Amino acid sequence: MASIKVFGHATTTSTRRVLLTLHEKNLDYELVNVELKDGEHKKEPFLSRNPFGQVPAFEDGDLKLFESRAITQYIAHRYEGQGTNLLPADSKNIAHYATMSIGTEVEAHQFDPAASKLAWEQLFKHIYGLTTDQAVVAEEEAKLAKVLDVYEARLKEFVFGW
Repeated sequence: MASIKVFGHATTTSTRRVLLTLHEKNLDYELVNVELKDGEHKKEPFLSRNPFGQVPAFEDGDLKLFESRAITQYIAHRYEGQGTNLLPADSKNIAHYATMSIGTEVEAHQFDPAASKLAWEQLFKHIYGLTTDQAVVAEEEAKLAKVLDVYEARLKEFVFGW
């Protein structure tokens, strides 16, 4: 049995963010399914793992974490020498680290909100038999296009791994 456990649902972006990081680091883990449709994430024992009732929650031995981006940062640092390097080549170089942090902040505050709204409108509403709001789709696609243009321009400046 793996010492790393992820408590979440594989269809959520936040859980998949953690699973992808674990995969890139070649780490064994156990995904403990949290049934969102039943509201399992809003009841004990899940609330003892994440008091905000959101997936995922994470355990690595005795360490317990929540918030997917904090979890991915922990994994990247704790398992730095394993699997794919997810940190700047010189992780002590504060300028490189700050530049990397810009990317994670943009993902959290610019990319993810638009992408999540699009997923809701175009995927989850379909699953639940609801009608897609095309005006919301158009608005969020425009936001996402701008974010991707910024990513494209910035990534041209850098070689992966510095």
